[in-house]
Amino acid sequence: MLRALAPFAVALLLTQAPEVAAPWFNRIFPVDEYQARRAKVYAAIGDGIAILQGATERPSESPFRQNSQFVYLTGIEVPRAIAVLDGRAKTTTVYLPDNSRRARQYGPLLEAGESTVKTTGVDAALPREQFDSLVATLGTSPRPVFTPHRAEVLGSGSGGDAAGWARATASDPWDGRPSREQAFIDKLKAKAPGIELRDLDPVLDQLRFVKSAREIEVVREATRITGLGIMQAMREAKPGVYEYELFAAAEYIFRRHGAQGAAYFPLSATGRNTIYSHYHRGAAKLADGDLVQFDYAPDWNYYVSDVTRVFPASGHFTPWQREWYTVYLRLYQSLMTSIQPGVPVREIIADAVKKMDAVMAGFRFTDTKIEAAAKQFVERYRTSKANSLGHSIGIEVHDVGRTGETLVPGQIFTIEPAMQIPELSLGLRLEDAILITATGYENLSAFVPVEIADIERAMRR
Repeated sequence: MLRALAPFAVALLLTQAPEVAAPWFNRIFPVDEYQARRAKVYAAIGDGIAILQGATERPSESPFRQNSQFVYLTGIEVPRAIAVLDGRAKTTTVYLPDNSRRARQYGPLLEAGESTVKTTGVDAALPREQFDSLVATLGTSPRPVFTPHRAEVLGSGSGGDAAGWARATASDPWDGRPSREQAFIDKLKAKAPGIELRDLDPVLDQLRFVKSAREIEVVREATRITGLGIMQAMREAKPGVYEYELFAAAEYIFRRHGAQGAAYFPLSATGRNTIYSHYHRGAAKLADGDLVQFDYAPDWNYYVSDVTRVFPASGHFTPWQREWYTVYLRLYQSLMTSIQPGVPVREIIADAVKKMDAVMAGFRFTDTKIEAAAKQFVERYRTSKANSLGHSIGIEVHDVGRTGETLVPGQIFTIEPAMQIPELSLGLRLEDAILITATGYENLSAFVPVEIADIERAMRR
């Protein structure tokens, strides 16, 4: 059902977009979606002005990808673009560089003028050189200016990654560069003394956290493509194949379905490499008797998914693997089936622990190492004080979060609890994309096999 409906839903999105594919504009959403997002920013900043920088071109022969905050509000994919949102006038102006040289290399690009206004739904598109004139007026104005403070997020990244890199670079005694955002803030202060600057990120993060109906359909399609890629990797698996061959098989599927890149580096781990949660070297060879942990997803129209599956290198689970995987899966499902909206996360975890205790009481263990790992898994949840079950997904694989103790409709996140046997250097970790609805939840990745019989059947195909 999911495979049949998802492409249809995405086709509906595209029919609402401009009839002709716009140059360097993410047309997966119609212009009114971007306008609705900007209207919420106007309401949030009141009399203020919001200013955002687009990403720069890459210093290499690499495709351009706009940063998360800029593309969320505008859909514009032009390097070094600047967007100004006026909360009082409720208008958006973009300042675009002269792209005539790049256009000869890359094809049509958005330019200053009415054609860009019509294509993107902004109110004005001016030459970038005119931005200086606006900035000169800001220092004498009592109106606050909002701009992102967090380091920008590009392809295959998340806010935490970008912020960590910026801190490490700024504190490096042999580097010391400020983030691009801090440099922009310093420029604004220098050119407009007296300017009152505020952080725009909390405003945008709150908007991005709950997904619109159209966003949900895009994430659904990204998840469908993710599942197809993972199942292709399952079919390619056999002793003697390298880890990197599995993520090559998945990436082929991603690209065939229009992915612009990867949501994150491929995590293809076999045997003893499964103990590492983010192992990504991909250099080991699959051996008979190994389990493979595979975690990979595409970047599709600036939205991503995040799904992990475990399968045997040989195509068949050994008796020991069946015991270990089965108890983990049942504990994992105890957590998933406890998810519901409007209930504090601690109560969800407490309900899941009751189900886990029942699984443990009825499970027949033959290996004390597996039993000890399972007990530790349950105890970790029993003593948990977390207000989260996993990380958000959306434009970023570790997407923006929110404060609050309950799950809300429109929230999309993953659960990915790990169970490990450190003395054997082995780990298990499944992961699914969960959409919270008004009455419960939908597992967007439920079609990707998790039961042993289904995994073995998929690998035989």
